[in-house]
Amino acid sequence: MKRFDSVAAVLAAQQQELGTTDWLTVDQRRIDLFAEATGDHQWIHVDPVRAKDGPFGACVAHGYLTLSLANCFLPQLVGYERLRMGLNYGCEQVRFPAPVRAGSRVRGRGQILAAREVGEGVQVVVRISVEIEGSDKPGCVVDTISRLYFEE
Repeated sequence: MKRFDSVAAVLAAQQQELGTTDWLTVDQRRIDLFAEATGDHQWIHVDPVRAKDGPFGACVAHGYLTLSLANCFLPQLVGYERLRMGLNYGCEQVRFPAPVRAGSRVRGRGQILAAREVGEGVQVVVRISVEIEGSDKPGCVVDTISRLYFEE
């Protein structure tokens, strides 16, 4: 995990690779819980019998479930000391290049793409790629945007 303690340190880290997180299994239970939370019960996500004969050969995670894992992976990739406040400002360029089949292991890979001063803080864009074990394509690539305000 990379650690930063000031606006200047974040600004200096543009284009820096952040490495990878530990592997996480996206099991059918997680997919079912996401379906319950969102009301998206499409059969490709929650019906293993039908999904076996479907386009992916098994149930697959919802795209938004895969995207939400960025929230799990980001604090494993980068940490901030002396942080007064951090805000999730949004996302850009969300893509889902490959399906994440139930039972797959995924991990996050991070890179700081850009950083710029915003008032007394810094806005940082961190790309999170949700890598699927054994796949050449990631399940999701998202550019997260955070605003960070450090103690003086």
